[in-house]
Amino acid sequence: MKLQGRVALITGGGTGIGAAIAQRYVAEGAKVCITGRRREKLDAVLKGLPNGSGVACAGDVTKPADVDRMVSTVIDWGGRLDILVNNAGVTTMGAVADVDLATWQETIDTNLTSAFLTMRASIPHMIKGGGGSIINISSEAGLRCPPALAAYCASKAGMIMLAQQAALDYAPFGIRSNAVCPGWVRTSMSEADMDKLAGMIGTDREGAFARVARGVPQGRVADPSEIAGVCAFLASDDASFVTGACLVVDGGAAIVDAGMVAFRG
Repeated sequence: MKLQGRVALITGGGTGIGAAIAQRYVAEGAKVCITGRRREKLDAVLKGLPNGSGVACAGDVTKPADVDRMVSTVIDWGGRLDILVNNAGVTTMGAVADVDLATWQETIDTNLTSAFLTMRASIPHMIKGGGGSIINISSEAGLRCPPALAAYCASKAGMIMLAQQAALDYAPFGIRSNAVCPGWVRTSMSEADMDKLAGMIGTDREGAFARVARGVPQGRVADPSEIAGVCAFLASDDASFVTGACLVVDGGAAIVDAGMVAFRG
């Protein structure tokens, strides 16, 4: 068990990637505090974990008071904080000239400012405990530009640099900080995106997933457990010399020269 005795705080832990990370961390011996806005989703995840291995703290990661309460909850319950996973996020559509200010602010607040708030509240406890691991769940969209995702891409790119800045500033205190950039992952959020795409191209959800997978060398989208495995590595001593990294987990999509795809036949 690579995470035996460690305590993690996972935002957006009630569904998708966050829930998969919680499950993997517990399987590796960690205790987890999962957070999210919907208490019923958090409770459903906890029911699938061994007794005593997890606790839930419902709240809004864009609100400093809620973030402070989340960190206090994990410290009071687990006695320490070794791992922080910033996974909470939203997807919003729109090119630069089309995004209204309220949508821009909501996206930046939820995806980027929330990570800043949790890191700011968690780092002092990690320093006190002798170190820790911070993992920001960014996106391939933080490195590449899909159409009409201005606020989302900007927020996810910011998460990468925020992780790298923390890696530089807090390495002397034993804190490692990294970003993970998934491509398409089958979650409730991506399923909603596929339903929209299906309507645009005249197919169903599975047909839409198949369409986006065409640009992936491995020919498929990821399962949340595959992202969780990378996060387990980054939280463990196996990654003791890994900090400031941006790990792309996309089945190879980022390496593809879009202008040459037609030559694959």
